[in-house]
Amino acid sequence: MKISLIKGAFEAEDMLNIITQMVHVKIKYHEDQIKFDDSEEQIKMREKRIVELQRDLFDLRKKLIYHNKQVHVDAEIKVEFVNHKAIA
Repeated sequence: MKISLIKGAFEAEDMLNIITQMVHVKIKYHEDQIKFDDSEEQIKMREKRIVELQRDLFDLRKKLIYHNKQVHVDAEIKVEFVNHKAIA
C-alpha cells in the first residue's frame, strides 16, 4: 500500500515549511516515546534518530534557502504488511 503525501512542484519556502512541520511531528513522536521507554538502548536509539532528523532538516534548509526556486518533490509512504505465523 502506498500513500502519496507530497507530489509536484513547490516554491522552496513552501516546501521548507511543509517538511519542517513533518519533521517536527516525527521528533515529537520520538520525544513522547522516550517518556515511556524502559530500555536505555531504546532511549539512545530515539535520541540518535532525533539528532539525525534535526541534522537532515538543517541541511535541507540550507539547500532550499540557497536554491530559492521551485523544487519538485515526490514523497510517498510505502506500507508493507508482514505475515506473522500464529504461535500455538
